[in-house]
Parts: sequence; C-alpha cells; structure tokens
Amino acid sequence: IFSIFVFASCGVYKGTTTILVSCKGVVNKTVTAAFAYPFRLNTAVFSAPDPTRCSGTWTDFHLVGNFSSSAQFFVTFAVLVFLYCIAALVLYVGYMHLYQNTGKIPLIDLVITVMVAFLWLVSTSAWAKALTDIKISTGPSIVQEIASCKLPGSTCLFASVTGMGTLNMSVVFGLLNMILWGGNVWFVYKETSLHNPSNSTPRSSGIYPPTGI
Repeated sequence: IFSIFVFASCGVYKGTTTILVSCKGVVNKTVTAAFAYPFRLNTAVFSAPDPTRCSGTWTDFHLVGNFSSSAQFFVTFAVLVFLYCIAALVLYVGYMHLYQNTGKIPLIDLVITVMVAFLWLVSTSAWAKALTDIKISTGPSIVQEIASCKLPGSTCLFASVTGMGTLNMSVVFGLLNMILWGGNVWFVYKETSLHNPSNSTPRSSGIYPPTGI
C-alpha cells in the first residue's frame, strides 16, 4: 500500500511556474513554463510574452536541470516493490508449506528484503535531493537567470509555482517504506535457518541427558 502511495504521489505530478514580464509595449504579462514527471526541466520553456517578442528583446528561456534519472528510479523501484509484494503475498498465503519446509526460500526472501530496505534508502535520498533542486530551479531564483529580464526597459517578477505538497509526501512515503522494510528484515530473519537451526540434532525425551552405552 505504501509503495502505491509513492508512485501515485510522484508519477502523476504536473505543475507550472509563472513570472510577470514587463518589456517594450507590455506590462506585467503572465508567462508560464509547464513541467511534470519525470522532471526534465531543461525541456520546459518560458514562451515570449507577446507576439512581437518584446520588440525583439525576448529570447526563449528553458528551466535548468534534468532530474529524470532520480525520479524514474524512485517511481520504477516503487512499482517493482509493489509487484514483489503481490508475489510474496501469493507465496505466503497459498504456498506456506513450501516456505516452511524449504530452507532456501526464507533465505532468498531475507536477502531480497535487506536489499529492498537498502534501496528504499538510496532511492528516497536521491529523490529528496532532486526535489530540493527542482524547487530551486522553479522558484524565485529563475528570474535572475533570464537574460531577457536584464535588458534595459525589461523587468521580471516571480509570480507563483504550483504547490509540491504531493512530492513532499512521496519523500515521506519513501522513508516510511524504508522503515517498514527495515523492520520486516527481523520477521523474515526469524523464519530462516539462521534463527531457527534445523532439528536434525537428537533430543532426549526425558529430563535427564542421554547416557552412553
């Protein structure tokens, strides 16, 4: 369920950042750049504020940064974990006798659980860093990067950017998944032969130790 929350909150995000442009013959014209998952911001562009392109002083400006690798890693990993959870649920419910009677399956499950917990940490950390950079690239600092806004007779003011609350929640859900899978390591470990040694050693039936012949 928490893995669903991850790719649902991050993978469907769409937003815009807006500035107000004043140039020759134009006053406070709203100009926007749209961006969305997987956050290739370098493809998002502020179009010209007027058909005359501010009397030839305006040049298109692209947002800075390509964060698709971190975003796609985070979302794709969440989808794979969701699919693995379904497969594991089928195994636990329908084939528990194989799980309990075969020593290798619990060990494989333990290795996968440890890897998933670690990868949740890696993917969430990478996405959290990318999200911080996305907020910078779409925030008020973009006005300082637009060359057309620095020309005489032209001014730009930052207006707004779409809220990123769902993206913040995706980071929180990523951390929750890491905690859940980290805790799950213990429960899977208890099912392995590392915690429950095989019963191949002979046991006496009474309270006294067996005596040699």
